[in-house]
Amino acid sequence: MSTESGSLFGKKNYAWMLAGLGLIALGMFLMSGGQSNTDPSVFNRAAVYSTTRITVAPLLILAGLVIEIVAIFKK
Repeated sequence: MSTESGSLFGKKNYAWMLAGLGLIALGMFLMSGGQSNTDPSVFNRAAVYSTTRITVAPLLILAGLVIEIVAIFKK
């Protein structure tokens, strides 16, 4: 059950995996947010429930996971 090069994955697989990890990292970074906690006594609803944190970041993370799955199964 060995491959020609002796490696389980090829260069394209690793490139796809790296791209998936980049998307997951970007999604996590966007979900972490920014200036919502400048004053702990004030709840900034617009910053916590922004479209970036609620919609865009989770979609990027899911897209990164799908790319990881494709990269693993791609022959």
